[in-house]
Amino acid sequence: MAGPGLSVGPLLYFWSREETLAFYEALTDAPVDVVYLGETVCAKRRALGPDDWIALGRELAAAGKEVVVSTLTLIEARSELATVRRLCANGEFMVEANDFSAVQQCAARGVQFVGGPALNLYNAESLALLVNRGLHRWVPPVEMSRASLEALMCDWGELDAGPVPETEVFALGRMPLAWSARCFAARAHRRPKDDCGFVCGQYPGGMEMDTQEGEHFLTLNGIQTQSGRPLNLFPHLDGMAELDVALLRISPMPVDMPALLGDCRRLLDNGVEPARIDTLLGESTCDGYWFGRAGMDDASGHDTAAQRSATRPA
Repeated sequence: MAGPGLSVGPLLYFWSREETLAFYEALTDAPVDVVYLGETVCAKRRALGPDDWIALGRELAAAGKEVVVSTLTLIEARSELATVRRLCANGEFMVEANDFSAVQQCAARGVQFVGGPALNLYNAESLALLVNRGLHRWVPPVEMSRASLEALMCDWGELDAGPVPETEVFALGRMPLAWSARCFAARAHRRPKDDCGFVCGQYPGGMEMDTQEGEHFLTLNGIQTQSGRPLNLFPHLDGMAELDVALLRISPMPVDMPALLGDCRRLLDNGVEPARIDTLLGESTCDGYWFGRAGMDDASGHDTAAQRSATRPA
């Protein structure tokens, strides 16, 4: 592979069964290399169960995609742990471990796994520890900057720990920042979490949360807190090869995903103007923490957090 490949991360929002199946059916012809399947946010979301995800995986694998099954990020009950155990024992597809219980399950079975961004791997020593337990690929935390990733790669070379595992960078979509035992969507509708009515399904791209100045600050997705603006690292592809980035992750969003994926592929292959990605998303994007600055900043120099603060009346 000349440059980074493309992956589609797990669906973070609660879409209906029909919408979810239609979304993944469209991916069979999409120009992506890896597709992640499974519920990672809320165990109550059961429009598709483990058997459904495995069946979808078989269809996508038959279409030439590498399939990875993702696990929950926040484990709160034995029943949820049982689902993680079942997915880790699926015997067909690699697992993305988003919690250390999944790491333990994969390591106990001697199977390779992907370390998800919620594992919070910030240094070469921690990464090497999991490589010894079967980690094949890892997704750095979304708050890791390019400089920090470069430093980690340099430290890896000094560890004499063997080949560096595949690195997959979260490159496009709303950044998952935190998870809570509380459901923010249910609370906003004055419902208890145990009787939520799946109100998160009313927000296919999450609930927007604005500051008092009217700025879109965060996005609430059930128990998950996301960035307000989508992250877009496609204008900053220079240097990805030097960092041994193997995959760029695109997080599913309620937009024309086939068109978006096609543009991302053409950008990687032919250098298509990256501004079209913002047009397809229908909103401005940010650089996240890639340059070690405020997550909502934009390296293009316009509409940055610093500028907004400087121009805001005292």
